[in-house]
Amino acid sequence: MNREEKAAVIDRIADELGSSEAIIALDYRGITVAQTAELREKLRASSTRLQVTKNSLSERAADKAGMAEIKPLLVGPTALAFVKGDAAAAAKVLSDTARALRGPLQFKGGVLGGALLGPAEVEAIAKLPSRDVLHAQLVGTVAAPLSGLARTLNALIAGIAVQLGQIRDKGLVGGGVSTVEVAPEAGTGAAESPEGETQEVESSATENAEGENPQTPEAEQADS
Repeated sequence: MNREEKAAVIDRIADELGSSEAIIALDYRGITVAQTAELREKLRASSTRLQVTKNSLSERAADKAGMAEIKPLLVGPTALAFVKGDAAAAAKVLSDTARALRGPLQFKGGVLGGALLGPAEVEAIAKLPSRDVLHAQLVGTVAAPLSGLARTLNALIAGIAVQLGQIRDKGLVGGGVSTVEVAPEAGTGAAESPEGETQEVESSATENAEGENPQTPEAEQADS
């Protein structure tokens, strides 16, 4: 590998380090080419790429990417798994493969969220539910109380509808409009008074006029 090829490899690894959600370092001694190819195929489901490179090139790539924390893991034959998807799913594939092979492929550690992980911590991540499983559990947990609330609200609305129907049937709602008599205001004229009162006033006025000017036959003869 000449200088230009090495520079290209360093750039590619630096890009992988900078864009990965997690990086898992493994000791790959004893694994065959066919087993490596099969492992790479399984890791694709979690958007993970397995890279085997000389430690010297990986160290220079770590310096270029500003990820010096991974350099202590670059001792002895090292393969790096660059995880861009579900870290738990990727770690589980690697853990299951290591158990199936019974020897080759051992965790060295990793980096997740800028924190350096040891082998035991990577194994613990491998035992976590995958992102899809966690999402399904969360949806189920949230949906269960909501379903109960919906059933309760439906029952409450149905009960209110029955009660309103009973009230309507008993004639307690929807009756005729009641009327209210309003007394006339003080000081208003006869036009605003009830008909009976107007007639009474007119009769009284006539009687007073007749009392003041009595025109009897005897009075008319005396005047003549």
